[in-house]
Amino acid sequence: MGDRWLKLFLGKWALAALAVAAFTVMAGVPKLHADDDCQRRVAHADHRLHEAIEHHGYQSREAAEARHELHEEREHCWKANNRWWDEDRRRWHDQRDWDDRDHDQNYRPYDRDDDRR
Repeated sequence: MGDRWLKLFLGKWALAALAVAAFTVMAGVPKLHADDDCQRRVAHADHRLHEAIEHHGYQSREAAEARHELHEEREHCWKANNRWWDEDRRRWHDQRDWDDRDHDQNYRPYDRDDDRR
């Protein structure tokens, strides 16, 4: 009889532990999905900025629009997750320390038409 109670107790304990583990795993899934979505959106905006600078020039209207889009995506991630993705450094930041001019060091400020003069 004591063996039966032990099996019953261990079975209930194992079931409860399994339920807690499943709940913990499932609670983290939406956050991971939100992080992936933010990372993807910021990476896309960052790529668009690099392309705009390369094709239209650093001070072009297209580059300014791409900078604005990158800023908006970083703001969106910050408001949703209190962190933002830095595509160039490939890491998350947990402080709102981005600089809208953070791509200045990679490009000298000229228009693509400067070389044609």
